[in-house]
Amino acid sequence: MAYSSRRGLRRLATISAVASLVLAAACSSDESAAGPGVSSQPCPDSTEKERGCIYLGVLSDLADGPFSPLGASMNDGQLAFWREVNARGGIGGYDIDISTYARNTAYDPRTHRSAYEEIAPHVLALSMSFGTAQTVAMLNRMDADDMVSTAATQWSGWNYRSADRNLVLSAGYSYCTEAVTGLDWFAENHYRPRDIAIVAYRGNYGGDYATGASKWALANDAIIVDRIDTGPNTEVGDQDGPVEEVLAASPDLVLLATGPAETAEIVGKLVAAGFTGRFLGSVPTWNQALLRSPAAPALAARYNYTTPVDSWFGDSAGAKHARAAATGEPTNFGYSLGWAISYPLQALLTTAAANGELTRAGLRRSVGAMEPDGEGMVVIHPAGAAGPEPEKEWLSVYEPDQSEPMGARAVGVGYRGATLGRLGLHEPCTRL
Repeated sequence: MAYSSRRGLRRLATISAVASLVLAAACSSDESAAGPGVSSQPCPDSTEKERGCIYLGVLSDLADGPFSPLGASMNDGQLAFWREVNARGGIGGYDIDISTYARNTAYDPRTHRSAYEEIAPHVLALSMSFGTAQTVAMLNRMDADDMVSTAATQWSGWNYRSADRNLVLSAGYSYCTEAVTGLDWFAENHYRPRDIAIVAYRGNYGGDYATGASKWALANDAIIVDRIDTGPNTEVGDQDGPVEEVLAASPDLVLLATGPAETAEIVGKLVAAGFTGRFLGSVPTWNQALLRSPAAPALAARYNYTTPVDSWFGDSAGAKHARAAATGEPTNFGYSLGWAISYPLQALLTTAAANGELTRAGLRRSVGAMEPDGEGMVVIHPAGAAGPEPEKEWLSVYEPDQSEPMGARAVGVGYRGATLGRLGLHEPCTRL
């Protein structure tokens, strides 16, 4: 009798366990039918209780890194973008949340990897992966996870399917084509440079920009008299070495692909040492705080920088929408950049939702079918294509101006040069 009772108890326990597994599987299926990062429950703090939530991850230099002012401002732009998407009804019955799984990586590759591992099980995609090398290092894992991401950098490889595996969505020019078109603008608006020195971070950012400059020089009978590799001051201490090399090379133009702190030091020290040429900087070289540095007068007199988006006070529909959505004047142009690079992911989520494929694999399959609209604020290359459409690219050019919002004035918006169309680019300018 005791044996029979024990057997009956075991049978009841087995039935209960099986029932629990079936129930758990049913619940899991209900949530995962749309994939990880998609919940039927409302987003945290959402007032729209009838909508579910799509969670997107953020891996960015939000504090303590060399690009934290830019990264934080770009995150503000993305927050405003998705806040407006939610206000207009969300996507496919879901609101978008990019706050719950936002992590500060401080531009450190190891922190980037560990943060990815932490949030990957909980998000449908990444709304930002800041750092080209950091993102490229994760491509194998992202490939296995079908994890699509928005590029927070402008490496030329993001424009080529062979390099980004249909995983990284981008908007605007690459660092490589930025240098080409920026030099065309410079030649038209200042003087035609003959002897060019490049001071650039080691790696993909600086390498991509320097390669574009070299291509421009070859096509326009100019000479790269020196290409100087450097790093953030947190790594190398100071920029005395690059300054000495530039003075020895005696160029008439210095191109910069560094961070803001290094830009201020290089420009300030070169002008103080008697250098008479000008400076042209890539998109990450500027920050309004430079106008409070000792280099401010030299920067105001001799420096321009370029961006791939319409200006804060631009007339494009996208610029107007971004401006209206801001809770205050941004600290730098990163707000507009963060807004602009969000268009492709919005289009992808909309396409996948319409097809009933809100899964990671579904997003990846939908990349070639989406039709993003940059609202005139930014050029968006066809996602999933073999290569970019350089003939459609343009850039905006700024000069420091303390009286203007964010300390800079747009001196050219929507500029297209003549050189880019002559280069016949068919692959990334740098391979990692």
